[in-house]
Order: sequence, then structure tokens, then C-alpha cells
Amino acid sequence: MAGYKGSRINPAHFHKDQIPIYIILLPLAIFMLFPLVFIFCHAFKPMSELFKFPPSFLVYRPTWDNFRNLFRSARNSSIPIGRYIFNTVIVTIIVIVGNVVISTMAGFALSKLKFKLRGFIFQVNQSALMFVATAVQIPRYLIVSNIGVTDTYFAHILPLLATPVTLFLIKQFIDDVPDSLIEAAYVDGATPFKVYRSIILPLIKPAIATGIILSFQQVWGYIESSNLYTNTESMKLLVFYMNTLANANNGVQGQGVAAAAALILFVPNLIIFLFLQKDVMNTMAHSGIK
Repeated sequence: MAGYKGSRINPAHFHKDQIPIYIILLPLAIFMLFPLVFIFCHAFKPMSELFKFPPSFLVYRPTWDNFRNLFRSARNSSIPIGRYIFNTVIVTIIVIVGNVVISTMAGFALSKLKFKLRGFIFQVNQSALMFVATAVQIPRYLIVSNIGVTDTYFAHILPLLATPVTLFLIKQFIDDVPDSLIEAAYVDGATPFKVYRSIILPLIKPAIATGIILSFQQVWGYIESSNLYTNTESMKLLVFYMNTLANANNGVQGQGVAAAAALILFVPNLIIFLFLQKDVMNTMAHSGIK
């Protein structure tokens, strides 16, 4: 009987008993899509619709003028936009790789290795989740300034290498790896690093994918390092450049440029999430967030 009910609740294909679920979930899904639709529509609105009152949610006469004005402003800049893109790509790759390596190694140690202060260190990481970025801006600035990495790529990278939420998710995922599997590897002569590389990493791919998304979103929109830690214009990131272009175009045209810049910065986040969304859901199911 239980199997029969389960097949009706979660059948392989559409079943009429799923209609109540669709009635509840479809309106929620449509509501969740509203911000995405607005971002895309806003970027293609002509000036008459950008300043229309009452404002319109959808675009009725889409135009590319906002993007043309954006790239026209970029061509007039003293430093080419390619330099900002190059800086952003370099910083993003290093931050993502470094963040994943540090979080997976630390998660493995905190989850499966026995050593003193293990619980205390994890509690420190949990406490760090309570601090917003604004609360640690001054300590970050003092560290970057005192170690002498101002106006370097490391000034962008260092503040983002350690992400408490990524470590928490990965550690919770590693907790589900059976201890018997690891013990069997030790019996066969495996070292802790070999266990980490050959057993842990292949089993936590969904958590790694989630860490990649979190790291990418953090570094892609990270404007504080360009504002606080770099004085040389050629060392700043793309998000700073886009904000500068939007602010430089004051008045009516600036609203359209800002809308186009917001869409350009948003699309990479959407693409990477669409590619890795399945792994993100698996991570949430195994990390205690239910």
C-alpha cells in the first residue's frame, strides 16, 4: 500500500494526483521569475519607458540603445574595458580554485581527522557566519595595507580566499561519507592526503559545485577591493568599471547605461547557476539545510 501511494505521489510521469502540487508550486515559480524578467526588460527599455509614470514592469518597445551608450562610453575611457575583464577573470579563477581547495581540505580535517581544538575551530567558523562584510572592512583594509599588497592582484584575492559558508556546506557534506570507507583506505595503506584526493573529492562533487557558485558570486560582484585596496585604475575589476560608467553618465542616459551594466553583470551568475543547479540542490539536501 505504501509503495502504491508513493508511486502516486511521485510517479515517473505526470499523474492527475500531482495537480494540487502544481497548483501550489507554479504560482510560486512564476513569482520567483519576476526579478529575472524585470532585469532583462529594464535593460532593453527606451528612455521613454525608463522614466514612465506609473512605471511599467515589461518592455513594450525594446531597444539596444542602452548597450550602445554603454560601449560608447567604454570606448572613450582611457583604459580599455579588456583590461578590467582580464583582471576580473584572473582574480575570479584564483579565488574559486583557492576557495575550493581551502574549504575542501579544511572540511575534510574538521569532519574526519581527530585533533585538539577541532570543535573550537569549527565554532569559530560558525561565528564568522554572523558577520556581514561591512563589519570586517576595517580589519581587512588594515591587513591588506600592513602586509604591503595594495595595488596588486593579491589585494583582490586575499579577502575572499576563506568563505565560512562554503566551508560549512562542504564539511556537512563530508560528514555523510561513511567512516568505514575511510578506515578501509587506511588499512590498505592510504595516507590522509590520498584519502582526501581519491575518496573525499570524488564523493563531494555536488558540494564543490556549490562552492564554485558561491565563490563566483562573491568575487564577481566584489567592488570593495577596487574602492579600498587599489589606487591604480588599471588594477581595478569589471564591476567597479561598470559602476563608474553608470555614474559617469548622469541624468537620463545614465539610467539606461546602469540598466545595461546590471544585466551584463547578472548574466554570468545566471549561466553558472543553470549549469550547476542540480549539484546545488544535492548539497542543500546533505548539509542540514532542509
